[in-house]
Amino acid sequence: MKNGLWTLLGQPYSGEDFFLPDLCSSVAVFTLVVLAELLVLTWVLAVPSANGFDWLSLAMASLFVQWIVLLSAALLCRLRSWMQRRALGVAIAVCFTVVVGLTLMFTVLADWVLEQGMLGDPQLQPEQMLRHGLIALIMTGLLLRYFYLQQQWQRQHDAELRARLQSLQSRIQPHFLFNSLNSIVSLIAVSPAKAESAVLDLSDLFRANLAEAGGVATWEEERHLCEGYLRIEHYRLGDRLQVEWQCDLPPATPIPLLTLQPLLENAILHGLQPSLAGGDIRILAGLHNGMVELLVSNSCPPHTTNHQGSRMALENIRARMNVLFGPRAKLDAWREGERFFSRLVYPVSQTSSILQRSH
Repeated sequence: MKNGLWTLLGQPYSGEDFFLPDLCSSVAVFTLVVLAELLVLTWVLAVPSANGFDWLSLAMASLFVQWIVLLSAALLCRLRSWMQRRALGVAIAVCFTVVVGLTLMFTVLADWVLEQGMLGDPQLQPEQMLRHGLIALIMTGLLLRYFYLQQQWQRQHDAELRARLQSLQSRIQPHFLFNSLNSIVSLIAVSPAKAESAVLDLSDLFRANLAEAGGVATWEEERHLCEGYLRIEHYRLGDRLQVEWQCDLPPATPIPLLTLQPLLENAILHGLQPSLAGGDIRILAGLHNGMVELLVSNSCPPHTTNHQGSRMALENIRARMNVLFGPRAKLDAWREGERFFSRLVYPVSQTSSILQRSH
């Protein structure tokens, strides 16, 4: 156990998720300032005073501590990239050195300015320096431990997210691949050229399914995959399948991989295929106020009272979108007359961060 710890501390740090957060960010600086002020307030309240609350002590202690916090954050921010390329033990030692060193320096400066005046010679007070140094050492250790646990929690959360997305995606794969292969088999004897084209389209779908779970594609890539899938189904259904695209999305708009395809498959299998006359599918897509809106509608057999379809496909899409975007992503499905509608809405701004995190 001891040898493993020394090995870990001596190894160069690997990975972009460095345990020390970016202390240049406004959120991190604000958090440190608030925590430091709460520490000062606790210390002042713990010291008894005969004249009530000591506002002067609070002001002086706040000035002393906040200078240390802000300068420490600035130095560690500048040193972060350098520490990230060094051994973990070296990075931890640098953090302690910066904070404790600044604490001791400000202890001497505060005593020089407040007690002796700037005209006198600064004198070292070992007892006071030892006390302040130990406080800085303990608080730095607690903060580093918190940052480390936060990093481990984030790693575990990302791993669970990838595992869940992989599980959901694996449920989708056999469903549409099975139906696509049946379509290709039916073409081999009557039209080998169409069968060959269908195999190429299916290879693109295979490649997309083998991509990393939770991957984000562009709208142009997703539409290309869906057009290939629709060609495979058109070979099987012929003129019974009519498709209309009305899309205003920019080609580079991010969209979770294989989101539209299950909706199209659901429309074909449970809307068009049961009807001898077939039907049509309309795909509408647009971007409104930072939200992507995707609407798929299809004709339904007139003699059915409802359109149940493959609920597994819809539930899988809901689960994937909920994992990626939370409650802001919604998938609604309903029937109006002889048409069935599937409407997907999700925030486009969040897909960029998810795409960066997946890489």
